[in-house]
Amino acid sequence: MDQFRQIELFVQIADSGSISKAAEALQLSVSAASRILFQLEKRLGVRLVQRTTRQLFLTEAGSEYRRRCKSILADMREADASVQDIVVKPSGLLRVTASLSFCLLHIEPMLSSFSARYPDITIDIVAANRYLDIIDNNVDVAIRTRQFEADRALTIRKLAKTRRVLAASPQYLEAYGTPKEPADLAGHKMLIYDYALNPNELSFKKNEESATIHVTPFLSTNDGQVVVKAALDHIGVLVQPKYIIYDDLASGKLVSVLDDWHLPMLTMNIAFQTRAFMPAKVRVFVEALVERFKSNDYNNLWSS
Repeated sequence: MDQFRQIELFVQIADSGSISKAAEALQLSVSAASRILFQLEKRLGVRLVQRTTRQLFLTEAGSEYRRRCKSILADMREADASVQDIVVKPSGLLRVTASLSFCLLHIEPMLSSFSARYPDITIDIVAANRYLDIIDNNVDVAIRTRQFEADRALTIRKLAKTRRVLAASPQYLEAYGTPKEPADLAGHKMLIYDYALNPNELSFKKNEESATIHVTPFLSTNDGQVVVKAALDHIGVLVQPKYIIYDDLASGKLVSVLDDWHLPMLTMNIAFQTRAFMPAKVRVFVEALVERFKSNDYNNLWSS
């Protein structure tokens, strides 16, 4: 028990960068936390944490010990979850991360029915347009949209494929004309999402033809919703995954251009830690999201 307490405290200190914050999280006094850390370092015979008057940082040994301890704690949580899944309903805090666009369009709309079905699960949504490290950020489920997924430490479940399309408002196209060929984009105000792969380079294919166009953004931003709002306000031509602007295309608020030219397809994936046992809270959330996509036939709607 003493060793587990030492490990638990050390990981809290390493993650928070503060003994006082770690003590508060574990409902300990600062003096008790300091004593436990001292006992751990004494037992191991090595300094794990260096402290100055202004900051706290891990030694090389501390960094390696943190990595191994986080794995131990994850295994213990998995063991607890495996037993709880047999005797109780799915419960606990579920930490989910996705882009702001995905959170608004596909996570928030399912929360009401999901919470009614699983009232013992509380959800922490982290809207982040950059991919967070799942283990370091204690993330249970991450949604990732990219051309490929190469992280071997994660289990990946495909949700759907989506085209990347170019679109603008009818008012913009009336004022500036409709591009007929990729080269025509040089004469248009381009609205670019910074976190796309090579955002200022568009590689098109049309049957056996290909064209790579370098664009100078009129507007660039790290959030897809800003790009969409700018297009709806008739500012320029956006480049976005079809899943983000599908409703605006269907309503006629935006019009797709260069439809016969194709940009590389993106795959939308659910990612979670590779484990022998999937915690119940993760399993039911993944199943609910997969069912939402299947019942709405999103793969066909967005990839065509």
